[in-house]
Amino acid sequence: MNYSTKEIQERVDRYISQFKEGYFSPLSLQARLTEEVGEMAREINHLYGEKPKKSTEKEKALEEELGDVIFVLTCFANSLNIDLSDAFDRSMSKIEVRDRDRWTRKEGETNDE
Repeated sequence: MNYSTKEIQERVDRYISQFKEGYFSPLSLQARLTEEVGEMAREINHLYGEKPKKSTEKEKALEEELGDVIFVLTCFANSLNIDLSDAFDRSMSKIEVRDRDRWTRKEGETNDE
């Protein structure tokens, strides 16, 4: 299933809202996000790096780890009333201007955004 960022934020909020504890504090969410990104990095290192898994380590899919990062990032945004679509749009607009001439373009591509 394909979800818009709004639908992702709403689904996470429905899930979290069923618990009295609600969202963790921003500091706890930052720590949790760091943990999840670390787990994703470990999977990337196993798949593409020089560090193979130990025989005792459980096989985890990179897709699952990326999903965990998205979940925690969404919790973070929801807890601070940040619309992920708006945040993404602002970031992309900044990047499209700042980096428009930074990289070598493919043949036929122009920087006329």
